Amino acid sequence: MSTTTTTTNPLAKTIDKLFTAPEQSEGVGARVRRAIGTHELRNLNPFIMFDHFKVPSTAGFPDHPHRGQETITYVIKGSVDHEDFTGSKGTLSAGDLQFMTAGRGIVHAEMPTAGPNGETQVVEGIQLWVDLPQHLKDCEPRYRDLKAEEIPEAHSENKDLTVKVISGQAMGVDSVKDLAYTPVWYLDYFTEANYNGKQVSQTMLAGFNSLLYVMKGSAIVDGKVVNAHNVAILSIKGDTIDFTPAPDSRIIIIGAQILDQKIVQHGPFVATSEEGIMNAFMDYQYSSNGFERAAAWESEIGKRMM
Repeated sequence: MSTTTTTTNPLAKTIDKLFTAPEQSEGVGARVRRAIGTHELRNLNPFIMFDHFKVPSTAGFPDHPHRGQETITYVIKGSVDHEDFTGSKGTLSAGDLQFMTAGRGIVHAEMPTAGPNGETQVVEGIQLWVDLPQHLKDCEPRYRDLKAEEIPEAHSENKDLTVKVISGQAMGVDSVKDLAYTPVWYLDYFTEANYNGKQVSQTMLAGFNSLLYVMKGSAIVDGKVVNAHNVAILSIKGDTIDFTPAPDSRIIIIGAQILDQKIVQHGPFVATSEEGIMNAFMDYQYSSNGFERAAAWESEIGKRMM
């Protein structure tokens, strides 16, 4: 790393756990770096899964169900088509996000698109799964899209550091509101090649579960070097995340208030009890209690895998 400027802040969060997100197969032909949802970190209440994915346009995620959670899909490179049994469909381009509330049940498909001339391209992005509070788990499914140009940004004085404020607040800039039922802080920091090595102090409230994931490059956090694809789980105590990114780096920070409920997950279903999971499988199998439309529905985009 270049010369850095680091100060010690007694209110800064410390690293509770540091590990490399393992790479694994997912969907049909996709590869993901899974920061949450493995033996290293089963969940981080209210976060259930965090995937940094790279998917060729010959692969994808054909028709599959969800219940009991919200998914936040952030496209970094390329574009993704989506379609579901409510009739909603569209395309997420580079820089766009989609907040999907599965609620009582939804079946959808997410398929990367080919290049402009039909050539195979690799789509890169992040998908985050967030638990729903118990009283909202039976809500109707819904979507909220956030286009790249709608995301507020903040910059350092000489423009060598930028943060996209997807949700929450950073460098005095507030995000768009009311995108998800479960309030989440979601920040995308990236530095230019000439970054001066100055420490960043990002507000993250005490009592929040939070993590820092390095997509590219590296950062110094709590005196430790966090390299590409490393995950730093931060302490609940403290009200800032202090980090020093290297030049030409990209850092994702997420955080949220802990929900006072048990997380029980099996595949795409999330409940607060084993009984809730069993009911989800039964309802999906018999197209009932939220999955009524699943029996007669098949996506068009999912047929690309046939």
